[in-house]
Amino acid sequence: MLQDAQTVRYYQRLTDALVEQWNRGYRYDELRLYVDGYLAALRHANTLEAYQVHRLEEEVTRYLYDSSNFEMPQVQPDYR
Repeated sequence: MLQDAQTVRYYQRLTDALVEQWNRGYRYDELRLYVDGYLAALRHANTLEAYQVHRLEEEVTRYLYDSSNFEMPQVQPDYR
């Protein structure tokens, strides 16, 4: 579980971006590359401590491979 406020913000930005990319048609391989690039940029910029980036990577990877995060909601027909 992420506890640092700044790390949580990066997690939210990254997971929102993953869902947006998914809706544009990108799939797991491309999304994984996106995550890798994002994390590399965080490491390069030294915005987070190394252990925080590692924890962020673990959480985002868990999010990425949970298929329920990318399911489209089923629209119920309106029978009025």
